[in-house]
Amino acid sequence: MQKIIRSVFPSIILLTLLASCSQPADNKIVVLATTTSTENSGLLEYLLPRFQADTDLEVRVIAVGTGKALRMGEDGDVDLVMVHAKPAEEEFIKAGFGVERIELMYNDFVLVGPKNDPAGLKKLSDINDVMASLANVDTGFMSRGDDSGTHKKELRLWRQAGVNPNSGSYRELGQGMGKTLQVANELQAYTMIDRGTWLAYNDIVDLDILFEGVPPLFNQYSVMLVSPERYPDLNTQGAQQLVDWLVSENGQLLIGAYEVKGKVLFKPNAQNNG
Repeated sequence: MQKIIRSVFPSIILLTLLASCSQPADNKIVVLATTTSTENSGLLEYLLPRFQADTDLEVRVIAVGTGKALRMGEDGDVDLVMVHAKPAEEEFIKAGFGVERIELMYNDFVLVGPKNDPAGLKKLSDINDVMASLANVDTGFMSRGDDSGTHKKELRLWRQAGVNPNSGSYRELGQGMGKTLQVANELQAYTMIDRGTWLAYNDIVDLDILFEGVPPLFNQYSVMLVSPERYPDLNTQGAQQLVDWLVSENGQLLIGAYEVKGKVLFKPNAQNNG
């Protein structure tokens, strides 16, 4: 049976795994650092048993924010990373920590909040106007504040809109997406969330999608091997098998077939890489 290790910083499980990663790699084990969204959505639990059945390789998953996942790659603690923050990914490659950035799949971000929508997002069509309205909304905006791909995207949207969120209503929680959504629900505040995680959790919160469907909310996921030249003890061969499987016709079909509550969460686009 496929084993998927879920880790939240700090944890004994994660520290134990990192200690084991400093030893020569077991060529039957691949260590993947990825975002909480791929974990929370259930995608990995759906994909990885099929990968193991095809290859006899076990994938150990560390689900954290994109920033932490990339730092683990920089430290050579994982064999590959699957994240969603293109500028940070390109810097990771440029600095020599990764081999190649391969686009894998995409979904989008949505802005959710209280059903009475005090910020009036439903009446707006421009993302800059949306961010300006959220900057001072009395009910508040809950930010992950954890250097994740979602947090990085949110900060970029504030900058592009030319506004700074009001310190009295804007809170950086330093938490994953599930906890951030929970707090937003408890306080009847706004937050930004990837659609996959929203579909997995929306039936347990009293919030609605209030703004969606514009190009700036596009959310691309990519996969990158950690450099074997920098870290020769990594299981690069096994990691490459996982990448090849994910971008194969079968892997892409499986990604596109994954649904929660009758809705597809991720759209594969590896075949568009050329």
